[in-house]
Amino acid sequence: MGGLVIVTADDPSMHSSQNEQDNRVYGNFAMLPMLEPSNQQEAYDMVYDGFELSEKLGYPILLRITTRLAHSRSGVIRRRQQPQNEMNCPEDGRFRYILLPAFARKRYKALLAAQEEFTAVSKTSPYNRYIDALDKRLGIITTGIAFNYLSENYPDGYPHPVLKIGQYPLPRKEVEKLVSECDEILVLEEGYPVVEEAIKGFLGIGKPVHGRLNGTLQRDGELTPDSVGKALGKEIVSWYEIPEVVEQRPPALCQGCGHRDLFDAMNEVIKEYEGAKVFGDIGCYTLGVLPPFRTLDTCVDMGAAITMAKGAADAGVYPSIGVIGDSTFTHSGMTGLLDCVNENSNVMIVIADNETTAMTGGQDSAGTGRLQAICLGLGVKPEHVRSFVPLKKNYEEMKQVIREEIQYPGVSVIIPCRECIQTLKRKKK
Repeated sequence: MGGLVIVTADDPSMHSSQNEQDNRVYGNFAMLPMLEPSNQQEAYDMVYDGFELSEKLGYPILLRITTRLAHSRSGVIRRRQQPQNEMNCPEDGRFRYILLPAFARKRYKALLAAQEEFTAVSKTSPYNRYIDALDKRLGIITTGIAFNYLSENYPDGYPHPVLKIGQYPLPRKEVEKLVSECDEILVLEEGYPVVEEAIKGFLGIGKPVHGRLNGTLQRDGELTPDSVGKALGKEIVSWYEIPEVVEQRPPALCQGCGHRDLFDAMNEVIKEYEGAKVFGDIGCYTLGVLPPFRTLDTCVDMGAAITMAKGAADAGVYPSIGVIGDSTFTHSGMTGLLDCVNENSNVMIVIADNETTAMTGGQDSAGTGRLQAICLGLGVKPEHVRSFVPLKKNYEEMKQVIREEIQYPGVSVIIPCRECIQTLKRKKK
């Protein structure tokens, strides 16, 4: 498969992982080339070059974007758009795309054989750069945006040799060159100590290697210019202090959001039941886990609201409630609801319908106007697929519907439907 770039975002704020994922691990696991930009221009160029590289190698290319790059912007120099390739099917299509065990074993041999070419391409990549310097008491390896932090600490030039890595597999010979010339090594990388572990593993050197593993850099959280400066032995002067009056402001549901009225009504009914559990999902409504609502007890992955509610109900939890959004429901919740119907689990599923994919910018939702029909098609009884408009004026009605469906000993679905306040504002403009 050629001409494919897979963008992977290493951003703890964008997903519900319990850890700060480093997608370079997936690159190593898949044994595929990976690109990691240090700035916005490189992010643009790497997508452009990544497609060409994928065509050349015949394998997908991974592109790693980290938090600070994803949360910043810059002007970029655009490049000439390439003509669309003609549609073609590879002659060895069955060998490539039907991974029966016999084929898979052969494909793995082919992937192993391709590693030498991947490494050779990485060695000559313009995104991997060796910058020599006179003071070889320390050698510095940087990856991605960490190169910017290093540059901010040395605006007049680097006193130590630097190996900037933007393409994987690691350019082994350049790493060996740096290690052979320098007394100690400092590894600056965002996320896991992937490069640090690799260096210690394949070099087997006795020289000190500093980084996240030995505490020179903190193991968790993002790097900053200051943390890199401290690792370099520089005295960091704080130019400002945050006043005590300034508080961290966590994200919150928009004023006027229908989810607010939904959670208020749910909370009032749920407190009537001892041992009630509300299983959440991924979307704007996930903010219902925070004050002042504190409605949701879990949020694990897309679709888990329904499957976890089912599992809890089957284990005896009552009431067992799942809260999922309209777009998430059509993305990964329908199969869970079908399981509930097939086994007549005692669950109440709330599909919070704001008629858009609000969490990622307001794209159209696949289920808009069809959620009730989908639930009926999956087998939920018509009298237990109910809807209301989540508004304060409907507060008593909302509580009554929630209470009645909690009391029903089977599968019930409630669809609170009210358009996202943000998309409504845009329409009015």
